[in-house]
Amino acid sequence: MNSKTKKHILFICQAGIIAALYAVLTLVSAAFGLASHEIQVRISEALSVLPLFTPAAIPGLTLGCIVSNLITGCMPLDVVFGSVATLLGAIFAFLIGIAARKTDSTFLKVLVPFPNVISNALIVPWVLKLVYHIEGAVPYFMLTVGIGELISGVILGLPLLFVLDKRKNHIFKL
Repeated sequence: MNSKTKKHILFICQAGIIAALYAVLTLVSAAFGLASHEIQVRISEALSVLPLFTPAAIPGLTLGCIVSNLITGCMPLDVVFGSVATLLGAIFAFLIGIAARKTDSTFLKVLVPFPNVISNALIVPWVLKLVYHIEGAVPYFMLTVGIGELISGVILGLPLLFVLDKRKNHIFKL
């Protein structure tokens, strides 16, 4: 098996593992009533730091969000737009990660979870209002979703990022 094939297989495996982890962690959050509605603290959003380490996190997080939204009973438009928010967050986190890896900048590493916080805080509130018809103002939902994303993506995600950063050469070889 050539090197290119091995890298392709590793990429698919990493994406699949990330998707599965995201789905399982979302189910844990759902068990506590934290995976949906106007107040969301999905433990799985801590994984939004993974694009720093591997491009496989982009499809992995996106597929994990799709699967999670399907198995937790989300409406079809929520599955689509919630997953788009995760996809956009992962792409921009990966781009920040490229710069962080080139410069070995701790500051840039700390910024990695923020694209996901921002994309979810901007997109998910409209889903809550227009798809689920939840009473309340979109700016209020932006605040509540944003706070939930900060808790899961930053407060839980940054410690994960720094733990993984110490082991990145053993875990995320591509």
